[in-house]
Amino acid sequence: QVQLVESGGGLVQAGGSLTLSCVASGRASDLLLLGWFRQAPGKEREFVAAITRGRTTYYANSLKGRFTISRDNAKNTVFLQMNSLKPEDTAVYYCAGAGSTSWPPHQEHEYDYWGQGTQVTVSS
Repeated sequence: QVQLVESGGGLVQAGGSLTLSCVASGRASDLLLLGWFRQAPGKEREFVAAITRGRTTYYANSLKGRFTISRDNAKNTVFLQMNSLKPEDTAVYYCAGAGSTSWPPHQEHEYDYWGQGTQVTVSS
């Protein structure tokens, strides 16, 4: 079993930056794929970015250039650096992990484990 715990959310002004972190515990070494999703109020959860254990990355097209995903395998941690934030980035951000790698890795059903989410609010 794997547990994922996100942190780093908060309130930021438009144009600002935030870095989210997600620490995996338990059988974290089983996680070949780590990803971030988000869910804005009244909307469905959507894919943000994913990274393999070998650090191959994949991004939602609309977020390329502003968001960067990275991971520290030794610390079982995945990060999401978010720059030039916009009010429409306001959402609950979820960390997700998968024991196998499918490509492209943007489908929710491909992930086995989920964190509780961290709120990101971008004010205008």
